[in-house]
Amino acid sequence: MTPTITDVPEEAAKAGFEIGKDGVSSVVVGVDGSPPSLNAAAWAAGLARRENATLVLVYVEPVTSAAYWTPLGMASATEAAQAYLAELRETAGHYLSEHGVHWEVVHQRGDPATALESVADELKADCIVVGKSRRRGGLLGTVPKGLLAHSMRPVVVVP
Repeated sequence: MTPTITDVPEEAAKAGFEIGKDGVSSVVVGVDGSPPSLNAAAWAAGLARRENATLVLVYVEPVTSAAYWTPLGMASATEAAQAYLAELRETAGHYLSEHGVHWEVVHQRGDPATALESVADELKADCIVVGKSRRRGGLLGTVPKGLLAHSMRPVVVVP
């Protein structure tokens, strides 16, 4: 039997992702303050503006760093995350609202790829946008690789 355009992979159907729908309603983008993530956010903002979609800026606090091994380190890391989120909201409000982009900020803790997919799944987002790896010599770091391997929706990796 030849597959047709209406055949949907079982995993995508379970996730509620609609393959081939008209237009984009929401775009999830991972942001962490790095230049590649800011490039990804800028690209995703342009897509959201053109499609009149909601841009969901997701900051995933990676709890695997050594800062989380002690109560004092965890308090400092959590404080730094809250400061970054406040800065992100202020910057997004200034730039995105000015250009008519509907946006929101979501804060998660844990593995970035898993958290981004979880947020996208919950919101039934049309795609996930991330920046390229910050490591030299490779476009795909662990987050883009993990998303490309397991996501039920398109993943865009922005240089």
